[in-house]
Formats: sequence, structure tokens, C-alpha cells
Amino acid sequence: MEQGKRENKSTVVRESALLVACLLPGFNGDPHDPLGELRSLADTAGAIVVDELMQNKHKPEAKTFIGKGKVSEIAEMVRARGIDVVIFDNDLSPSQIGNIEEVVGCKVIDRSELILDIFAARARTHEAKLQVELAQLQYTYPRLRAMWTHLERIVGGSPTGIGTRGPGEQQLEIDRRIVQHKVSELRLEIKENLGRKQREVAARNKDFFTVGLVGYTNAGKSTLFNTSTDGDAYADDKLFATLSTRTRRWDLGGGDTVMLSDTVGFVRDLPHHLVASFRATLEEAIHSDLLLIVLDVSHPRAQQQLQTVTEVLGEIGADKQKRLLVLNKIDKIEHNADLLVFQKKFPEALAISAKSGVGVAELVERVRREMKGDMRQMRLAMKLRDGRAINLLESRAQVLDRQYSDEEVVMSVLIGTRQLDQLRATGAAIRELKD
Repeated sequence: MEQGKRENKSTVVRESALLVACLLPGFNGDPHDPLGELRSLADTAGAIVVDELMQNKHKPEAKTFIGKGKVSEIAEMVRARGIDVVIFDNDLSPSQIGNIEEVVGCKVIDRSELILDIFAARARTHEAKLQVELAQLQYTYPRLRAMWTHLERIVGGSPTGIGTRGPGEQQLEIDRRIVQHKVSELRLEIKENLGRKQREVAARNKDFFTVGLVGYTNAGKSTLFNTSTDGDAYADDKLFATLSTRTRRWDLGGGDTVMLSDTVGFVRDLPHHLVASFRATLEEAIHSDLLLIVLDVSHPRAQQQLQTVTEVLGEIGADKQKRLLVLNKIDKIEHNADLLVFQKKFPEALAISAKSGVGVAELVERVRREMKGDMRQMRLAMKLRDGRAINLLESRAQVLDRQYSDEEVVMSVLIGTRQLDQLRATGAAIRELKD
């Protein structure tokens, strides 16, 4: 799906598509509807699915991934139904795409390219666009030889200069150097953005308890985010409705506030270079004090989706903080036994409906407990000149008594152990007095 189409969604031509899946041993999709997720991805990308084809194989064919007979069958379907694009649920090599295109006579893309196209169409922030562009170039580089169109020539329309006059210079090599140079530039800019993001997150974590929403795409994270905050996260019943992280204050009531971040959703077989390039976007999740893993418990592949989320969190290094499983969309469950299975396996999990608000009050209370930690009554001493520490303590603890001396104030407070640890992490000099 061409770059020009990504710049203005209103001008996107809805292409007719044929979905193809080669089911190999170890396939981790839905055995009852193997093409279900690809169908949703294609719909999100703006394609009109007109037909589907599947093949079971023990191993892929070297030249065309699927069997020769299936390729011929695809060619017949393309001609008979006027299909514009064939979309594979598998990742294909450049030569395999070229070999299949030669036979079927239309555009062929694989799962990774489809996901990249969706990300490119939905990227709105400068940071997200940089990350998508890097991921696309990393995908494109080994496929330059098989591409239908080349990148714009670096010397096109300008005099030939030093370094571009070699008699053996080929367009492919020029294109490769363009890509390598651009990849280096993007990595440098993204690295600078990542450093800035890390500093912003670290500063926020000093002053607030931070909560990250993570989960499979379309699990209801953005709906929960909008329900809990005054945020304006885009929520839709489509895959990858959210690509950029949004962070807002979440008022838990009683003067308690945390910072809540909505993040991009995960998906099965997400391209690894895409996960890597989106690390800056996921920085909020990596360094959150608490992760809320939002799971669409009504989905028939909920178990597999949870496994995917857990694996991706491990890949990005978000595997050390406290986690809470949130079983969302309980209003859509047809059989209560499905919910009971998860509750038995994960006794700490909370069942909610972000859309209707059922269970959200209990979630708020659980987050408050996590934010505060075990409540203790303590006597804490601080220097009178440390006004910031005094203000922070008064805002986060229930003050039972104050006693002043010439240089110090001693407060008897009811405070959570985690809250006290956070206060000390800000550099506040707080001494605990023993009776």
C-alpha cells in the first residue's frame, strides 16, 4: 500500500484482497478461524477481503513458501475476481514475494508489511512517524532487489559528484546506500528522543506513582484510559487504534492521584524490528511502577493473547515491576465458565467492563493500595527549611499530629510504605523516629 496513500486517509483506495495462510507445525493462531486476525488487520488497513485460501504444510517451499499448485490456484482466483492484492499471514522472503507475483500477476505482501502499513497510516506524532519509517526501511533493505519500484535516486537531477561516478555503480547499490544512510540518521534521532523520554519519565516517577496500560491490540486499553481520566485517546473496535503513548492524571479520589499511560497494543508475530523501534513509545510501560495488563477475556484466543503480551513485555525489558491482570469486556462474555477459568488461574485478577464501568471502582481501590503499600503509623522528622519534602509528605500522608522545634518538624502520620520510599527517592531527607 503505497506511501502516497498513507498521507491522507480520505484518498485511500480500498483494494480487493485475497488472504492466504500456510499453516505450519506450531501455528499459534486460532485453529477454529486461522485467518481471523489477518482478516481484522486487512480491514484495519482498508482492504476489502473477497476470498481466502489456506494450506497445511510440514515445511514451506523454498521458492514460493506455499505449494506450486496453490500458487496456480491463487492466480486463477486473482484473474476470476479481479483481486488487487494477495496478503499472506506468513513472513515471506523477497525472492518468494517476487516469484509469487510473477505467477499471480498482482501485488503480494506479507504479514509484516501489512502491519507496517497500518502503523504508517495511523502514526500521528513525530516520534511515532520516525519509528515507523525506521521499521519500514529495516524491512525494505533486504527486499530492494525484489521491489517493484525503487527509492528516488540520490543523484537524480543533479550533477554527478565525487563518490557517485564509479563505472560499475548500479541503481541497487545507490538505493542500498540511501537506505543505510537514512537508517543511521533515524537511529540517531530516535536515540536522542529516547534519552529525552527517559529523562521525562524519570522526573515524573519522582513525583508520581505511575501506571501503564498494556495489552493486546483492541483489548480496551484506550476505553479504560478515557473512563479513568479526562484523556482523549482514540478508541475504536479496530486493531492498533492507539499508536502513541498518552499520559494523564488519574484521580483515585481522596486526594490520591497517579499518572496513567495508554500504550500501543501488541499483536501475534509482531515484527521484531518494529518492537525495537517502538521502544521509546513503550518507555512509559518499561518504567511504570505498576502495569495493568488489559485482556479481552471475551476473545476466543484470550490465553494466547496474554502469552503474546507477556513475551513482548519481556523483549522490551518491562518484566520487573508489579503487574495486575485486568479481565476486560466481561459484558461480552457468552459463557461465565470462560471467566471462571481465568479467575481460578489468576486469583488476583480483576474482572471489569471499561465500557460500562462495572468493576472499575474496585480497580481504582486496588491501584490505590498498590500506590500506597502497607499502611503504617510513623513519626517522621524533617528540617523546616526542606519545604518541598514537607509539602510532599502532607499531600501523600494522613497527618495525625505536628510538633515543631527550632530546626525540625516532627509529624505523626499514617502513610503507605511505598509512598514513603517514593518520597525518599526524590531526595527528601526524612528520618523515622522510634518511640
